[in-house]
Amino acid sequence: MSYKAVFHIDLENHQLFNLALNNIANTFDALEEEKTDFILLANGPGVAMLGGDIVFEYLERIKMLMAKGVRFQVCNKALEKFEISKEELGPGVEVIPAGIVGLIDLQNDGFSYIKP
Repeated sequence: MSYKAVFHIDLENHQLFNLALNNIANTFDALEEEKTDFILLANGPGVAMLGGDIVFEYLERIKMLMAKGVRFQVCNKALEKFEISKEELGPGVEVIPAGIVGLIDLQNDGFSYIKP
């Protein structure tokens, strides 16, 4: 069986971001023999969790999840609104044009929506 999920972060909140990273890691552990496709998508104020000084607090955990195939995406519109440059993002973080459109597309493609 194949499991696809998008984990949605839309707030600049350390507790919720930690929860999302834990949810992803724990789900991997539970499905270690299964095919997975997981994405953490940040929009709105949540983009701050993957950029600037904040991202360095989580960089090792993010890299570990990326090594397992997790993709991290941020909304370009939110980056512009919150004046975060693409250069401030953690390594490997993908920029998508619009976060909500990305969520819709992923759900249309069969991804389960997870809101930590």
